[in-house]
Amino acid sequence: QVQLVESGGGLVQAGGSLRLSCAASGSIFSINAMGWYRQAPEKQRELVAGITSGGSTNYADSVKGRFTISRDNAKNTVYLEMNSLKPEDTGVYYCNGRIRPSSVYRYEYSYWGQGTQVTVSS
Repeated sequence: QVQLVESGGGLVQAGGSLRLSCAASGSIFSINAMGWYRQAPEKQRELVAGITSGGSTNYADSVKGRFTISRDNAKNTVYLEMNSLKPEDTGVYYCNGRIRPSSVYRYEYSYWGQGTQVTVSS
């Protein structure tokens, strides 16, 4: 069983910073891409940032220059450093990983964390 557990959310004032972490655990053979998504109230979940196993990154236009995604492959952990936060960054942030559970599995599967709330006050 594969689990993704996020941490680091909270309440912060506009202009502040937060660092989110997401650790993958359980039966893991390999992890390909990992990413952070967010969902604001009454809005669809959207991709915030993604990172490949090789370290290539991509960002939503709304967070470019403010957010940085990184990963520690030895710890099966992905991070999201969020600076210059704005009220519109408020939402539940979810971690996603494309994971191959064991060598028996030919393909990788998409796993989600439970989400962590980020609230930015104006």
